[in-house]
Amino acid sequence: MDNNCLFCKIIKGEIPATKMYEDDDMIIIKDIEPKAKNHFLCIPKSHFKLLVEMDEKQAEMVKKCLKKIPTLEKELGLENGYRLVINQGDDAGQTVFHLHIHILSGQKMGWQPA
Repeated sequence: MDNNCLFCKIIKGEIPATKMYEDDDMIIIKDIEPKAKNHFLCIPKSHFKLLVEMDEKQAEMVKKCLKKIPTLEKELGLENGYRLVINQGDDAGQTVFHLHIHILSGQKMGWQPA
């Protein structure tokens, strides 16, 4: 954990968030600045910024995240399809430097380059 990281503080319960799901490896919360009708963040509980920085344990956490998201179809409103986005670095628009997966659903989405 990083004591200065917003997501680490949410994971530790120091900052409130609307939790949709939580287990030992991840937390899924509602995004406070939604870009779609349904916008959630799936956050691994291990602090790292970029995919390239992952160790094997963190890679397993991301794998678990990707496998868990589809099982929450009803809870997250994913029935008609969804988009997953992982921003990597400044040019991609990453604003919180703790790897996280955006889950967007609930509306038709066209191609929207950053």
